[in-house]
Amino acid sequence: MRLNDDEKAMLDGAEGPAVAAAMDLLVRYGEALGADRLCDTRNVAGTMTQPSPVKASLVRAGGWAKAYAVLNLDSDGDFEIPHMRVPTCQLQQGFGDDALGLTPYPPAMIELQSDAESFYGNHGVTILATCTPYQVGNLPVRGEHCAWMESSAVVYANSVLGARTNCEGTASTGAAGLTGKIPCWGNHLSENRHGTHLIEAAVPVDGFLEWGMFGYFVGETVQESRPVVTGDLHRPDLADLKHFGAATASSGGVELYHVPGLTPEAPTLDAAFGGRAWPEPIRYGRRERRAVYETLNAQGDRTDVDFVLLGCPHASLDQIAAAARMLAGRTLYPGTELWIMTPRALRTVADRNGYTEIITRAGGRVLTDSCPAMSKAAPPGTRVFATDSAKQAHYLPAILGIEAWFGSLEDCVDAAVTGRWRGGLR
Repeated sequence: MRLNDDEKAMLDGAEGPAVAAAMDLLVRYGEALGADRLCDTRNVAGTMTQPSPVKASLVRAGGWAKAYAVLNLDSDGDFEIPHMRVPTCQLQQGFGDDALGLTPYPPAMIELQSDAESFYGNHGVTILATCTPYQVGNLPVRGEHCAWMESSAVVYANSVLGARTNCEGTASTGAAGLTGKIPCWGNHLSENRHGTHLIEAAVPVDGFLEWGMFGYFVGETVQESRPVVTGDLHRPDLADLKHFGAATASSGGVELYHVPGLTPEAPTLDAAFGGRAWPEPIRYGRRERRAVYETLNAQGDRTDVDFVLLGCPHASLDQIAAAARMLAGRTLYPGTELWIMTPRALRTVADRNGYTEIITRAGGRVLTDSCPAMSKAAPPGTRVFATDSAKQAHYLPAILGIEAWFGSLEDCVDAAVTGRWRGGLR
């Protein structure tokens, strides 16, 4: 790789052994990827504070600096960790104090996470604790080079915001935070950001449920390629686009999509494909829509619902407000739990607006920092859950061994207050 003078100095130890280890990791990483240079970033989003038994053992053996060296720098070095060189935030992590007693999640992991937040916060990591950092202050601008983890955050940053990031890992983001550098390859390069497939919706795509199902079809169809989507698309809002992107990244591995006339790098269909000839469109019609719905609802047959999960990716304030309106004056079915996952910053706003009180009065919970898939924990005794998230319907049955129902917000609230799944495709 070609390094500039600043990068060579960091690699040679001019800014200390931790930064040198970080630069060594990035050089090895870049060479493995075939990158010929590094690019500058001032926006890193990683998982420094995520608790785990491995992290706990490293902290016991050598302290938090040792844990960072091993997990975030792939190094066995014994050195202090300096302040982050560039703005760096923590994405979603484990459950916090608000989940104590509600889940089988170990209290020791909550305590470890709290200690981690203190250490990393003092070293320049902003603890946002959400998979949707763009909802709570981390909003990169078009063309900005970022180093982000978390598939749904990455696809939103690339597609909706027009920022540039690959789907990074724990080590590469740990190194990027200390250096302000990341290998310049993949989505950082303009020539790799043009569309590869054309998907045409022949049925209306309007609202959260429909954008999620359409996204699941798109991801399954193109896998890790770059879809351009057109057709009968009604104008989406923030929640629709984050749900669409999360679904494409779950059923496939999409990191970038274009919606001509909507997403910033695709003012036209020609622009989306970089001036190249358009491929033959792949049709999403009634049959394909039905097949997606049946796939997402083919993971069980018991209609008794123990648990309803909303907010994946983390719920927006509008989504929390909509759930509160539907739950006003109602009570959850005995033995059925309802959780709404959201960033802690938005939970504060929901509290202030009275939404949390309405949801809590009905028997539900507004929880923060994590989700059942990330923390691998659901209410004790859960056998069947319902969700409006294609991503959670895709992952949670495999992670926790439970059955899943997927449907609209209305279907999920109905399941929460009746204890039964009565949803269906309309």
